[in-house]
Amino acid sequence: MKGSAVNAVDVVALGESMVTFLPGGPGRLADVSSFDRAIGGAESNVACVLAAAGHPARWVGRVGADGFGDHLVERIAGYGVDVSSVSRDPDRPTGVYFRTAGDRGTGAHEVAYYRAGSAASAMSPATVDLTAVRAGRVLHLTGITAALSDECRALMHTLTAPRPGRPLLSFDVNHRPALWRHPDGPLALLDLARRADIVFVGEDEAAEAWGITGGPEAIRAALPEPRVLVVKQGEKGATAFEPPDPAGGDAAGVAAEGAQLPALTVGGRAGAGAVPERGGVPAVPGDVTGRRSTAAPVFEPALEVDVVATTGAGDAFAAGFLSGTLRGLPLRARLRLGHLFAAATLTTPGDLAAPPTRDHADRLTALDDTAWGRLRLAHGWTQAERATEEANTP
Repeated sequence: MKGSAVNAVDVVALGESMVTFLPGGPGRLADVSSFDRAIGGAESNVACVLAAAGHPARWVGRVGADGFGDHLVERIAGYGVDVSSVSRDPDRPTGVYFRTAGDRGTGAHEVAYYRAGSAASAMSPATVDLTAVRAGRVLHLTGITAALSDECRALMHTLTAPRPGRPLLSFDVNHRPALWRHPDGPLALLDLARRADIVFVGEDEAAEAWGITGGPEAIRAALPEPRVLVVKQGEKGATAFEPPDPAGGDAAGVAAEGAQLPALTVGGRAGAGAVPERGGVPAVPGDVTGRRSTAAPVFEPALEVDVVATTGAGDAFAAGFLSGTLRGLPLRARLRLGHLFAAATLTTPGDLAAPPTRDHADRLTALDDTAWGRLRLAHGWTQAERATEEANTP
């Protein structure tokens, strides 16, 4: 689909969002009599959190011409996200799902998806406004989209292909075995990850999808192509790999905040689409020929958090890391922002939570290792800081 001129934003996130039904009380889905309506979607979650953190963000998706589609678009727009490029499908419904009150980490947790044949599964290079998708400093995608349909998989290959001016490409593996109808799903995810500039993957995901059990270093050995690789290690923390800045010192994310598009860099390297051509052939995204790094990985421990629910925490982590990337922060600060944004979601019952204010997050990010290790965050910690700041404002 060809679109008209669109405004450039910091981040574009593309993927399926669904209406979520949360039970009014504990128990099996068979026993729950009432549900509260909410929204859910890995990519729109990232867009919403980044918008709440002050970054212009756009969500691109496809919903049905129905009331649930209206609800999704209105709620996501309510977070300050640009939804002008969301398309409507007159023939397919908006996806929905139901889940129990138990956390996903427990054996009693149930999720019932009604997304087969959804409007989002019809996303393709012909039904999505590619101009709007590419008009961002960063394009964030996940492996969930590739699993929805052959058309969606074709769209993902189009968006991750090397081309002049391609945005900095962020990819969260988000391995969902139940969604894949093809046995080659894990290989498809590996291929997409190798095309990206920034990759997020859980240590457990890498073991389940690719059989990699040797820890972050083994995952990096299997994925040398992405400029930045972030391995999430659950309650332990996260390890990130990034070659050193050719100019010296720690790499500093994309170009300075507010830079003109598409002048994007990660650690001094232009986004994949802006890499100079070699012999008339665009450089492959993430190509590490001649610049394989020997820099030590950076590990940052997770915070001690009073967990209310884990749903959406991985999306919030990605949003925090990308926020730091957009601001040109050092790698350790980006990891800490990821942990802080995740902590905001972990301490609330829903999929989405307002992140800490920038000043608050920056103060916490700047703590020394001992003080960082002593932090313990509970429900309402971000709201308490906001209330204090508002009270001190003349």
